[in-house]
Amino acid sequence: MKGLGPELAGFAAVGICAYAADLGLFVWLRGPVGWDPITAKSLSFLAGCTVAYVGNALGTYRQASAEVSRLRQCGVFFAVNVAGALVQLLCLAVSHYGLGFTSQRADTVSGAGVGMVLATVLRFWGTRTLVFRMCQERRARSVRQGRLGTWTG
Repeated sequence: MKGLGPELAGFAAVGICAYAADLGLFVWLRGPVGWDPITAKSLSFLAGCTVAYVGNALGTYRQASAEVSRLRQCGVFFAVNVAGALVQLLCLAVSHYGLGFTSQRADTVSGAGVGMVLATVLRFWGTRTLVFRMCQERRARSVRQGRLGTWTG
């Protein structure tokens, strides 16, 4: 766990940018463009995932060796992000339908609060272990040297 700070900071910075892209595009597509919410959210989700992948590939994990093609890496990244979105939906469904907490506040806490935290943990784990994995020796050397490939470290 030592030396995870720069990696977490880079991951968080990229995540904030991806969230801003997702939210901004969703609001624009729903508002001025007038698209339906499902289409708008689908496209904004894809845009946010793209921003996150590019940010992590070129920033946070730029020194991770590509053991697989970038196309496969991108596909696994999108799968990890879809899994994160499903975690958020599951938290919301359990709270709303399973436990009977049906207020707007309860939905926000379960979906955007608890669900977001659990989804972020899943996304961090999946991104570092499934998408941008480096051999353990190289990762340990990078951590010892205080650089894991992020622009924050």
